[in-house]
Amino acid sequence: MKTNFHTHTYRCKHAWGTEEDFVEEAIKNGLSELGFSDHGPFPDKDYGLRMEYDELSDYIKTIDELKLKYADKIKLYKGLEIEYHKKYNDYYKYLLTEAGIDYLLLGQHNYTDSRGELKYITAAKATSEYLEFAASIEEAAGTGFFSFIAHPDLLCKNNFAWDENMKKTFEIIIDTAEKYDIPLEVNANGLRRGMQYFPDGMRYQYPDDRFWKMVRGRNVRVAVGSDCHAVEQLWDHHIPVAYNYCESFRLNVTEHPIKLYEGN
Repeated sequence: MKTNFHTHTYRCKHAWGTEEDFVEEAIKNGLSELGFSDHGPFPDKDYGLRMEYDELSDYIKTIDELKLKYADKIKLYKGLEIEYHKKYNDYYKYLLTEAGIDYLLLGQHNYTDSRGELKYITAAKATSEYLEFAASIEEAAGTGFFSFIAHPDLLCKNNFAWDENMKKTFEIIIDTAEKYDIPLEVNANGLRRGMQYFPDGMRYQYPDDRFWKMVRGRNVRVAVGSDCHAVEQLWDHHIPVAYNYCESFRLNVTEHPIKLYEGN
């Protein structure tokens, strides 16, 4: 069973290809299920690099039309990769119950800290900031709005050496995944970026070996996400590399990490 639930389109302003382009590429590569998860807009604020709010209805309508057109060849899902901020709880619920979105992928590029300030995780000034990032993921998972957690080791893009703050942050994220049975993603787009030099040596920005060694042996499901931003990336040679990466750490891979919202 070949699936992918982390797919971006031209709408997010930093990807290339229409929804139909990706559907045709998925069929060509033998995928049985494809989930779209373009960067989700917010109704009152532009957090950057995402579709416009007034595009959301057309995004949903387009995928619905493609679901009918290609129903005999592939199963399609309407998703959004989106950040969690508590003030938008009603909006997340609206997306999942009224707007017609099938699933939300937690892509916590930014978060609200304890002082109410907006922070971007890849612009952290110190590893001490990571703990509130982890707390935001824990809170998000507890809402039941999100199906799985994209690139949980995204913070490893920062140019910091491993320390106790990073270890504690990852413990919180992994404990959260286990507690709420919310899968963690091994992200193939990090592999596409190649090995780079950091203060603690050569490594990928993500996935980070140290994080996944901590996941190994835990009761945590893991999803491989293409995180494709171009049609040719949907099922490129980095996807089997990502699956081999999971195998090397003996991770519990699931091919269907999404779930329907069960809230009221």
